[in-house]
Amino acid sequence: MIEKRDFYINGKWVAPATPNDLNVIDPSTEEVCAVISLGDQADTDAAVAAAKAAFADWGFSKKEDRLALIEKLLQVYQKRSDDLAEAMSMEMGAPIDLARTAQVGSGTWHIQNFITAFKDFEFDKMLGAHAPNDRLLYEPIGVCALITPWNWPMNQVSLKVVAAMAAGCTMVLKPSEIAPLSSIVWSEIVDEVGFPDGVYNMVNGDGMGVGTQLSTHPDVDMVSFTGSTRAGIAISKAAADTLKRVSLELGGKGANIIFDDADDKAVKRGVMHMMQNTGQSCNAPSRMLVQRSVYDQAIETAREAAEKVQVGPANQEGRHIGPVVSEAQWNKIQDLIQTGIDEGARLIAGGTGRPEGLNKGYFVKPTIFADVSNDMTIAREEIFGPVMAMIPFDTEEEAVEIANDTVYGLTNYVQTQDGQRANRVARHLRSGMVEMNGTSRAAGSPFGGYKQSGNGREGGILGIEDFLEVKAVSGWSND
Repeated sequence: MIEKRDFYINGKWVAPATPNDLNVIDPSTEEVCAVISLGDQADTDAAVAAAKAAFADWGFSKKEDRLALIEKLLQVYQKRSDDLAEAMSMEMGAPIDLARTAQVGSGTWHIQNFITAFKDFEFDKMLGAHAPNDRLLYEPIGVCALITPWNWPMNQVSLKVVAAMAAGCTMVLKPSEIAPLSSIVWSEIVDEVGFPDGVYNMVNGDGMGVGTQLSTHPDVDMVSFTGSTRAGIAISKAAADTLKRVSLELGGKGANIIFDDADDKAVKRGVMHMMQNTGQSCNAPSRMLVQRSVYDQAIETAREAAEKVQVGPANQEGRHIGPVVSEAQWNKIQDLIQTGIDEGARLIAGGTGRPEGLNKGYFVKPTIFADVSNDMTIAREEIFGPVMAMIPFDTEEEAVEIANDTVYGLTNYVQTQDGQRANRVARHLRSGMVEMNGTSRAAGSPFGGYKQSGNGREGGILGIEDFLEVKAVSGWSND
């Protein structure tokens, strides 16, 4: 049994002010794998006070000093990669091979990209040639509350923590209480690197407790949150009384538009992308829109692809998908699959219940529905599991209309060999990101959405800017 009750506050591991144990459940076995403690107001106050005190120096520290520490952070992160992978595999059910590659690798990728962006970042700029004595100063916003989810732990922790560090902010991290173990390893990494006391702090807790305490705290200048739209709305309301900045990366219901001239692998690629991480990604292509002339063939291709997806325990090596994260998530997904059946969608793969041979653990059958209309529940709600809906369309205009007919606007996908059509559709899609023909976005590309998918951008230059204030100064001396 792993026991990790302490918090990281002001450069030290400290016991909670009031013990409040919480069991961490291994979703592959449904058994307790660790015990943490949930923080209370005293712990939150201590962490925020440490961050506030540290900001006086860190906020004015030299760029090169911060860069050197972040470069060392990358080195120690890579050294601890096996520990991070094992923690994520245990806490949230990522198959160990996926944990070692994509889950750990996402953190490596983001830290490297922040280092690249940070080296060329200018914190002091002349307004323009017309005003040589006016300056724009980019300054850290202050104390930041960073609230991260369970589905891609190191992806989100690195996107928030490293950007805030580079900007000169100090921070309190509250990782998901469902999957806190990897963030404890991350905190050990930060401690080994040797950041000044109070720059980085971590307090475990739930949303109603530490999450709300941070969102309402008068000494917190910004909240950066990734999670559900419901929780994002609650955080925005909680933060409103102190008018702190709130940056949100929330849910999605991505459309994957497959035109009749798409490449032969487009449908299979879409299914496999949907199933990655057991469908637990906010940018998952969960609605596959297929042009009617190739719709029937796409259904058969999608069925074959889904039936080949293997499901198994997270600690087993291989290219299978693991369980969903919790019993609550499993129950929600089962209810939504049944709703899809009840509302008349055609089930072509998967369905309710656990996959054959798995009678324990939060495993879900890779599931695909055909003949879905965009007003059905499974086309409207974010399922956050390995469940995909196929919707036919006739024209380009109809495809765009269906894709945009959602409260979300995170990532959409376009598959066509007609470059002009691809560009045209990308312009008309109401989402923060569009990926075309299986091409991933490049290093440093900003991540974020429109509408109820949130606001703000993470990653690269824009990710650093999210943690900065802009100060306009006149009469600047150039002597």
